[in-house]
Amino acid sequence: MLLSIQFPAWLNPEIIPGLPIRWYGLMYIVAFGVAFLLYRRQVKERNFPMTEDDLSGLFFWGILALVLGARIFSTVVYEPGDVYSKAPWLVFWPFRDGQFTGFQGMSYHGGVIGGAFAIVVYSWKKKFDYREMGDMFAAAIPLGYTFGRLGNFINGELYGRITASPLGMIFATPNFPYRGAILPRDKYFNVIREGAEQLGLAVIAGANGALNLPRHPSQLYEAFFEGIVLWAIIWFFRNRKPFKGFLVALYLSGYGLFRFFIEYFREPDADLGYRIQFVPSDLPAALSHPLLCFSTGQILSVGMILLGVAWAVVASRLPDRAAVRIYPDSDSKANGPSRDVPGDKAQPRNNRRKQRKDLRRGKKR
Repeated sequence: MLLSIQFPAWLNPEIIPGLPIRWYGLMYIVAFGVAFLLYRRQVKERNFPMTEDDLSGLFFWGILALVLGARIFSTVVYEPGDVYSKAPWLVFWPFRDGQFTGFQGMSYHGGVIGGAFAIVVYSWKKKFDYREMGDMFAAAIPLGYTFGRLGNFINGELYGRITASPLGMIFATPNFPYRGAILPRDKYFNVIREGAEQLGLAVIAGANGALNLPRHPSQLYEAFFEGIVLWAIIWFFRNRKPFKGFLVALYLSGYGLFRFFIEYFREPDADLGYRIQFVPSDLPAALSHPLLCFSTGQILSVGMILLGVAWAVVASRLPDRAAVRIYPDSDSKANGPSRDVPGDKAQPRNNRRKQRKDLRRGKKR
């Protein structure tokens, strides 16, 4: 008997049935809230020179840029066709056929691009060190990302490939067509259907019938490894980083590495399939993911890994690269002695210049 886990029957995408309020949207709000609190904690524990107004403005523009980047990237990369080219306003139109659907389709990689753009622009406008700001975001985002994947799980979307593993989960909606024009080779799929019926799995008959076969809950894999585990690693290094920008490099490379391997358990988008196939396979993507076949997510993940490594090399050679664990108080008389700063090189450039000037004046006297 095939072992599997039944998707919790009490979980419904809608928080209140009949109302357009979904758990997925709420998970996004929770994710932003968690990231905000973790970022704010770092600002306070490091005495980073950022006011509450600066912090609020940063997150407002950052979230706006993230949503825009995620939605635009999704329509360009994951939703091919001429629908949006003919009617571009539909990209941000949350209604379909007269019903409120929200933004269906958000790309993580697009969100990273949009968020990074907002950080760089905001830091330039406010005269903050973009490397320090990026590092604090890198230590805050992954834990918030966990809730986004939990939203995907509740929606019963972005699940993984069919599996006989005890970790396999039977989602609420039948998800594997076994006949019709969508997937050929009727004899092969009929064998699957008969085997599923013997195991007591649900089968919906008809021209477009489908099997409700166990899937890898890849949303939970991503929530754990790309969210909790990655966050724990970066959070550990937040006060141990060797140079400014190190946590950004660690985040990019770490996420790309985790996502690349988890993609082997996740089914590629049906309309995209594998973008690169060194070993062509006639098996459907829901059943098999050959090692030398790469999905869109894997290609983008390799790009993130390479970008992370390249940024680590560049950031380690930039001027004023020494990491600052705790920034000194701006007014030592009002606030007492400055906090612990690991070495003279780790102090801001203006403070080091002031110390050198004071030293030269002392020598002249």
